[in-house]
Amino acid sequence: MRKKYLFEAIIKQLNKEPKITMKKIIAVCGSNGDDETLTEQTLKMAEDVGFLIAKNGGILICGGLSGVMEFSAKGAKKAGGITVGILPGKKEDANNYIDVPIATNLGFSRNYMIINAADSIIAICGRWGTLNEVSFAITLGKKVILLSSSGGIASFFSKEDSLKILDRKPYTAKTPEEAVNLAFI
Repeated sequence: MRKKYLFEAIIKQLNKEPKITMKKIIAVCGSNGDDETLTEQTLKMAEDVGFLIAKNGGILICGGLSGVMEFSAKGAKKAGGITVGILPGKKEDANNYIDVPIATNLGFSRNYMIINAADSIIAICGRWGTLNEVSFAITLGKKVILLSSSGGIASFFSKEDSLKILDRKPYTAKTPEEAVNLAFI
């Protein structure tokens, strides 16, 4: 009889525990700082995306280096957010806006870790590494949002001709606000 009451007391206590809600983890993928096609406008979009992710209570995850990754992390920090950088090499390679630098020494293979950890992905500009991340994300069934006005891979695959050939289609967004809203839906 005593065991029954103890069991009921445990169940009652478990039902009183507050439910823990996990924060959304949003990956921002895009060009490194050495991409000659990066513009100030594209970097501003990346910063705005990072800011909006943090403002909406999300955690920003990225490759942790320069360019789109650095500016998106900078935006997230401006809004008081948390940033995670999954680095291709050493911890010391992280940009100054990364809170949690994770050194992998995996090179581009670390892209899979970024995508697998994320709830959704926003691609800004980008080249082959970004294409790799977008491909992983679509294959894994993750929500992918391409910022169509940012140039690079994101713009190329936002075109109707490009989208026609894909059986699993990414979302396209014209503005940082639209991209982040889609990521949180």
